[in-house]
Amino acid sequence: MVKSILLVGVGGQGTILASKLLTTGLMEAGYDVKMSEIHGMSQRGGSVSSQVRYGDEIQSPVVEIGGADILVSFEKMEALRWFKYLKPNGKVIVNDYEIDSMPILSGKEEYSQGIIDEISSRASTIVIDAQKYALQLGNSKVMNVILLGSIIKAMELEAINWEKIVRDNVKPQFVEVNLKAIEVGMNLL
Repeated sequence: MVKSILLVGVGGQGTILASKLLTTGLMEAGYDVKMSEIHGMSQRGGSVSSQVRYGDEIQSPVVEIGGADILVSFEKMEALRWFKYLKPNGKVIVNDYEIDSMPILSGKEEYSQGIIDEISSRASTIVIDAQKYALQLGNSKVMNVILLGSIIKAMELEAINWEKIVRDNVKPQFVEVNLKAIEVGMNLL
């Protein structure tokens, strides 16, 4: 049994932190886990991806084209950009959130409309407005952990002690809001 999760977003969205929490939880649950990160121009709002593969024995951290069981997109344009990595029967969790790229900000391009409709027509898709729920929790920076909660539920990983993982890996002043964010994400599925 090998499962592959592809987390994609834009620099600054917390994609790497979410994947590190996920990887730590999977390792503590006894899985063989491999993780690969691609930062790109993340500090300038560029694309970021993390590939997490887990199971009994993992040979490679790389998710091949058509190999991801689940694609989790922290920004909706990234879901379209990375869609080819999804298995034919894979699932997409997409954050209904836009971040304008430099060509859009400069007026040379427009943000593509209908992205979620296109993705939904091609794969089983769950759309989450993580910003709305993060703002309800009082911290817009926990969108990533809300999406982590949705991964936990979608991949049936609820038995892992996520409270311990968060307490061990998040600054103390942010532990409680992150625990709530995981719960919110799990309840959205």
